[in-house]
Amino acid sequence: MRASGLAPGVYASTTEAPVLVVGAAHVVDLREPLRRVLGPRDLDAVAIELDRERAEVLLAPDPEARRRTGGPLFARLWAVVQRRLGSEIGGSTPGAEMRAAASVARERGLPVFLIDDPIRETLRRLVLAIPLKERVTLLVGAVVGLFVPARVVERELDRYVEAPEEYTGELRRASPTMARVLLDERNEHMADRLAQLRGRGFGRIAVVVGDAHVPGLTNALKRRGIPVEAVPFRDLREVTASGPSAA
Repeated sequence: MRASGLAPGVYASTTEAPVLVVGAAHVVDLREPLRRVLGPRDLDAVAIELDRERAEVLLAPDPEARRRTGGPLFARLWAVVQRRLGSEIGGSTPGAEMRAAASVARERGLPVFLIDDPIRETLRRLVLAIPLKERVTLLVGAVVGLFVPARVVERELDRYVEAPEEYTGELRRASPTMARVLLDERNEHMADRLAQLRGRGFGRIAVVVGDAHVPGLTNALKRRGIPVEAVPFRDLREVTASGPSAA
């Protein structure tokens, strides 16, 4: 809680400041809105939803290096899908929002923390836990994504923005194991890592994650007694050129 008498956004200690959780869409160019949200804030660090393996590709300074598609088959398929859709929806490239967050941190001399589980470990857990029916659905979804028109994705994205809870609920009903492994377990692990960073004095952290993680990560942090301020994707997308307040 903010100490009495202090200006909005000013806290008596960094551990009293809320963690800022920002929701992004991986195929939408949000570089400018992210800069407007993060720019005016007093931060100790920036955390992003990447592991080391993905960060080495997505944060590489060489654009060609970002096109590498190593790793498990499913991860390679989704990388191709994201590149195609990103280029067709606003000219974005996969990881643009993560690169923007990392760039803001570098410009301000802030550390960047990778808080996601290793992609190979996540997929290993998924393969071990997922029933055959869900496994086929997951693979088919990645393959179909290679050919689905961008206008269909944009329409679905708009539907998600209108009712994200309903959309996520549909995922949970269709693929409960996928939702548990890809969302719930990762949210808990990311919350643990953020709690550890808070314990090391990095209280004013901005966290950039895929928007589907925002509700679960917010709740996981609150269960750990950590205050949270959330900026979901639908709000981030509407950030105006004047920018938000620093509160």
